[in-house]
Amino acid sequence: MKVHNVEMVISAVRPDQYPEDGLPEFALAGRSNVGKSSFINRMIGRKAMARISSKPGKTQTLNFYKIEEQLFFVDVPGYGYAKVSKSERAAWGKMIEKYFTSRELLKAVVLIVDLRHSPTADDRMMYDFLKHYNIPCIVVATKADKIPKGKWDKHKKIVKETLDMDPADKLIVFSSETGLGFEQAWGEIESYMQ
Repeated sequence: MKVHNVEMVISAVRPDQYPEDGLPEFALAGRSNVGKSSFINRMIGRKAMARISSKPGKTQTLNFYKIEEQLFFVDVPGYGYAKVSKSERAAWGKMIEKYFTSRELLKAVVLIVDLRHSPTADDRMMYDFLKHYNIPCIVVATKADKIPKGKWDKHKKIVKETLDMDPADKLIVFSSETGLGFEQAWGEIESYMQ
């Protein structure tokens, strides 16, 4: 997809704040600081549409980005490390769970993991949650540019085995730096828009 028009529509915390455009939505999930904002910025061809922070836990709302008047990317709070209170984390969890399980316009979740490391317990929990609720999942392994190409297959195998990935789910090797995986990621997303 060629992206020319992107609009940050709303930062929502409740269903009554979600956009009512009726467009397909794709949620972006991943642990804190895994590279969700960098992924979004690369996919939409913007340098700083989604704010990148070195501080985990920066995203605290569901951020809806309208792309080409055709779909939404929904950036959800990162899970894992975030330096926030347990009650705040629990509130995020409830907000995300409600969105994932009740939003009819949600077509798939892009689960972002770091190719350099084995998926965390939180990554596995998120993947299992999506499988439990039959929510389509596209796994994107970022930071591929940080690993020699000859080791990608080994790292992909670790990701697939650690998540116990369903063979039907795609694993896309991605680099926000080089654009590797850009076309494949858009192809997967567009396949769910039909």
